Amino acid sequence: MTRKRIAITGGTGFVGRHFAELLRERGHEAVVLSRRTGGDIGDIDALTCAFEGCDAIAHLAGINRELGEQTYSRVHVQGTRHVVEAARRAGVGRIALLSFLRARPNCGSPYRESKFAAEEMVRNSGLKFTILKSGVIYGRGDHLLDHLSHALFTLPLFATVGWCQPPLRPIAVRDVVRILRESLLTNRLENRTLAVTGPEELTMRQVVERVARVIGRRACLFPLPVAFHRTLAAMTEAAMDVPLVSRAQVRMLAEGLCEPTGDVDPLPEDLRPTTCFIDDEIRAGLPAPGPFTCAHLSLSCTAEST
Repeated sequence: MTRKRIAITGGTGFVGRHFAELLRERGHEAVVLSRRTGGDIGDIDALTCAFEGCDAIAHLAGINRELGEQTYSRVHVQGTRHVVEAARRAGVGRIALLSFLRARPNCGSPYRESKFAAEEMVRNSGLKFTILKSGVIYGRGDHLLDHLSHALFTLPLFATVGWCQPPLRPIAVRDVVRILRESLLTNRLENRTLAVTGPEELTMRQVVERVARVIGRRACLFPLPVAFHRTLAAMTEAAMDVPLVSRAQVRMLAEGLCEPTGDVDPLPEDLRPTTCFIDDEIRAGLPAPGPFTCAHLSLSCTAEST
């Protein structure tokens, strides 16, 4: 395959780092863009310069909580508008957007609504597009395994969200970036919206129990109402640089993360995620063992990219 030059917004974030690594392993050039490295999605001119000479764009920048000027509207809506306009100016004709499985309009969730607005901009952009509506993604450097393991080392008590447990389908980051690669380097997934979830349907209790087993901790699990978790999320958002849980994530878990909203296209058989949430995969994605420390507390007003 001819060497391609792919721009990645949110390129220093969790999925962005893994995607850049995959591209480089396959002999392609990854143009990593973020507020840290330049190419801020708030600056159309900077984006246009960064996109010059690129064959495609992976738009992965996103936040799961609002902090200061980093609001859902500014990052997901205005940021996507800037990315699309900069792509047109730079003559880049293909884009892949990483969205959320349950994104939809008029649902009372600013996070979901902003993600859906971004989807609509990409669909109506005139560019060749692929939209990935993803559930919970796990792997080295994620929030799921990182926060669960630190929480269990800190105190082996875990409260599940709500009295019932809507299921989720955790998906390995390796499966996500494989689909992203196919979206941007071939025409197979052109102008499609795809649901991207893992092969196993699990409850949050099962997820926690598997992580606890791998790190050698015994977890005491019990349910608490959604209102408790919303309060906890507000507190950890205020206290932690990357919060233990955000209010948007509480709503995700309360609703369930198995089925997408809206119309989606089927994934080709060879691209369907096959990586199960098993011990070896969990172990490979874990951070260094240990409890939460002062390093996890908020030291700045920055928000992480997806």
